[in-house]
Amino acid sequence: MKHHEVEILDAKTREKLCFLDKVEPHATIAEIKNLFTKNHPQWYPARQSLRLDPKGKSLKDEDVLQKLPVGTTATLYFRDLGAQISWVTVFLTEYAGPLFIYLLFYFRVPFIYGHKYDFTSSRHTVVHLACICHSFHYIKRLLETLFVHRFSHGTMPLRNIFKNCTYYWGFAAWMAYYINHPLYTPPTYGAQQVKLALAIFVICQLGNFSIHMALRDLRPAGSKTRKIPYPTKNPFTWLFLLVSCPNYTYEVGSWIGFAIMTQCLPVALFSLVGFTQMTIWAKGKHRSYLKEFRDYPPLRMPIIPFLL
Repeated sequence: MKHHEVEILDAKTREKLCFLDKVEPHATIAEIKNLFTKNHPQWYPARQSLRLDPKGKSLKDEDVLQKLPVGTTATLYFRDLGAQISWVTVFLTEYAGPLFIYLLFYFRVPFIYGHKYDFTSSRHTVVHLACICHSFHYIKRLLETLFVHRFSHGTMPLRNIFKNCTYYWGFAAWMAYYINHPLYTPPTYGAQQVKLALAIFVICQLGNFSIHMALRDLRPAGSKTRKIPYPTKNPFTWLFLLVSCPNYTYEVGSWIGFAIMTQCLPVALFSLVGFTQMTIWAKGKHRSYLKEFRDYPPLRMPIIPFLL
């Protein structure tokens, strides 16, 4: 068997960082990362981005050396991704925060609304219903993180946890402050508005969960296999006929329902910001599907049927 030689250079300075000889031709990028770590322990595999061009895309861990457009002497460029943290840890942290923070305002703990309101309860039914819906949403997210989601990437940059938590925790506090405020006024159209909004919220939560289960079933445990998602016998998954990321469609729908229920401006702004971000993600995933699968259904849009 003819072995390869792998030279690893810094993508910015072009400084030689490592030279690996007698690398087997069927070695994967993941295995090369492990060899690189032996020379530079401070850069564990999850921190490494190896590429064929200094400004090119990162090679996948499962890419095989002999299948890359390189000779028997390969030059790879290294970029440090920074300190990493697992996706599970990030999700658990960013979702547990809003659950806890919202309840602080709901129970009106001291120093929030004034001494005379400490541990008092709202007389409006919608306030209690909103707490149930908000808590259910984040408990659902926590349980899905632990038992449903299968991540294609094990880690993400540590800095992201601060950005994500600021977003989720900050909006949770802002929403909860007004919804649970002693001077909060119920929705304009009363019980009818609340019931309609609750129906939207519940349907979208069920839809979101159904999509997550369908996506999980597409990827075997421990695999990074990607397949085209199709509708199943579950009616909530039929939205796959029209959009690539119905989980985002249902997620936005849930928050729209919550905004109608509470008639609260911070909730509406949270829904708008969330929709903007999820649209960006959905467009990215839609482009990836189109690029990867030639037979991808042409009628699908990223997030909103027929529009976007």
